[in-house]
Amino acid sequence: MYVARTSTKIPISKQTAAQLSRAVASFSQSYGVAYSQPGLHLGGLHTHSATQCSRQFSSTSRTRLREFFPEPEHDGKIKKTEAAWPHPEFSSEQMRDKVYFAHREPRQLSDRVALAAVRLARWGMDTATRYKHTVSAPLNPTDNTSVAKANNEPYYMSERKWLVRFIFLESVAGVPGMVAGMLRHLHSLRRMKRDNGWIETLLEEAYNERMHLLTFLKMAEPGWFMKFMILGAQGVFFNGLFLSYLISPRTCHRFVGYLEEQAVLTYTLAIQDIEAGKLPTWSDPKFVIPDLAVNYWKMPEGSRTMRDLLLYIRADEAKHREVNHTLGNLHQKEDPNPFVSEYKNEGKPHPTKGLDTVKPTGWEREEVI
Repeated sequence: MYVARTSTKIPISKQTAAQLSRAVASFSQSYGVAYSQPGLHLGGLHTHSATQCSRQFSSTSRTRLREFFPEPEHDGKIKKTEAAWPHPEFSSEQMRDKVYFAHREPRQLSDRVALAAVRLARWGMDTATRYKHTVSAPLNPTDNTSVAKANNEPYYMSERKWLVRFIFLESVAGVPGMVAGMLRHLHSLRRMKRDNGWIETLLEEAYNERMHLLTFLKMAEPGWFMKFMILGAQGVFFNGLFLSYLISPRTCHRFVGYLEEQAVLTYTLAIQDIEAGKLPTWSDPKFVIPDLAVNYWKMPEGSRTMRDLLLYIRADEAKHREVNHTLGNLHQKEDPNPFVSEYKNEGKPHPTKGLDTVKPTGWEREEVI
């Protein structure tokens, strides 16, 4: 008995083929089927087995933490959509020499309240993401004691764990700028007065933090559990910050300044780990960062490694730290935004959107107003 064979081939796009390939890889890993996929494999993401903890913060399969990024296919007339807020240019020298971890000591009760709230939030995030690092604070360029101590202890982090932390951090960090910008916008409408440039800077900050998140989402697809945790954290954080900003905007800006200090700390430690060779996948010269990041930060040829990407993101966080500590020093209703203002004496150091003049702990009011 003969059966006529009929072709069942269906034309699919490259992006669909890549998704099917990842699905097959995930199935193969789950059921022990040998599977080989061309390209650079994320071997560094498999070093920590799931037996270390019964509940992973992210339910993402390890094979879905990928290092290749298929180009989106556009069948319409739009070729490219530029960023709404173009990113200021940062040089490699500025990001290396002018960006570092710094802490502003609290000077009044509201500062202590803000710092205590950040420490509580940091403890909650560390617990949820099972974050553990051998170095509690980054090194000064002339101090090697912490590195020596860290090298004698087991290393607990991996590329996968860093990505989980980055995604959760950026999903929360994008909330304050939007809340503050929205409330100041509504306040300006009610008072029928100008806001003196605060709204644009705050919304641009929220946009920048979202670009950080979108960049990391090109490297990891969160599972349902992580999405649920982010949803809960965002709901609590948004409503809490909304009410707090109505009561004391100054305290909220100080809170964000301290929060950005922790972000700078996180990225500084990750950069140090890459430089020390503890994250081999990200240290591999073949590792490719997303085109989204290359286009947004305008990263030059030869400076498109994972370390370079984290340098750009850390510089952004350092700028948010400076902006919010400065805004926390100003009169909230009358003072103009010093980061978008023109100064009578341009030769004197003053706040800018770039890294030309940086004050990690913020500008005092008498320095800029």
